[in-house]
Amino acid sequence: MAQDVLCEVKNCVYWAEGNKCTADAIYVVSHHGQEASDQQETDCKTFEPEH
Repeated sequence: MAQDVLCEVKNCVYWAEGNKCTADAIYVVSHHGQEASDQQETDCKTFEPEH
């Protein structure tokens, strides 16, 4: 399992200095069922915008 999860989306509530993700769990989905051909066919469902 990954020790560090990096994220460059600074307006996410889970973003921390050094591009670290502070979420307890990460949920990534594919645009096309359960498989993806490349990273552009995926999304991070953990993202929550800061308010």
